Amino acid sequence: MRTVLVIKTSVQTSSGVKQVAPLLNQLLRSRADRWNFDLQDCDHILRVEAQAVTPSVVIDRLQKAGFMCAELED
Repeated sequence: MRTVLVIKTSVQTSSGVKQVAPLLNQLLRSRADRWNFDLQDCDHILRVEAQAVTPSVVIDRLQKAGFMCAELED
């Protein structure tokens, strides 16, 4: 089942994105899986579209890299 996660982050710069890119790429299992940041949004949104990825795994990876984050609810 395809999952779409929307996560508020403290990643504010392209260098921050580069820092977490390898961690997020490890979560991708197929060519259809992807992630992107909207750094223009006030919440610096990370959107992840992937098979079998849970919010807790993504949040854990970003927090270990030193960023704050939280899943946004609908």
